[in-house]
Amino acid sequence: MKNKIKLLASSTSVMLMALPALVSAQFETPSGTNLPEGSIYGIIQNLMNWILGIVGILGVIGFAIAGVLYLTAAGDDDRINTAKNAMVYSIIGVVVALVGLIAVKAVSSMLGGQSKF
Repeated sequence: MKNKIKLLASSTSVMLMALPALVSAQFETPSGTNLPEGSIYGIIQNLMNWILGIVGILGVIGFAIAGVLYLTAAGDDDRINTAKNAMVYSIIGVVVALVGLIAVKAVSSMLGGQSKF
């Protein structure tokens, strides 16, 4: 029971501390501050695109490194298995990045009222 009360108190305090930032984010930006104008949705969308791009690039680089590891294994079973695992994980990384990109575009089209990607 004590743990539940502590959990409830900590989650409530975190929500109360985050509330001013969430509320102030809903108002228009003041003029004359030289700050970029943009919505929270646009900022999150740009952030997700950057993160997914980085994950995709790292996946392709990992796949290339795994290929080099496989070529230089010279019949060593441990290095071959390491290279195969690296290839599998790199492919999974690229697939996750592509699925994430598709999901971001789908959500963007749903929220933006567009019918095409």
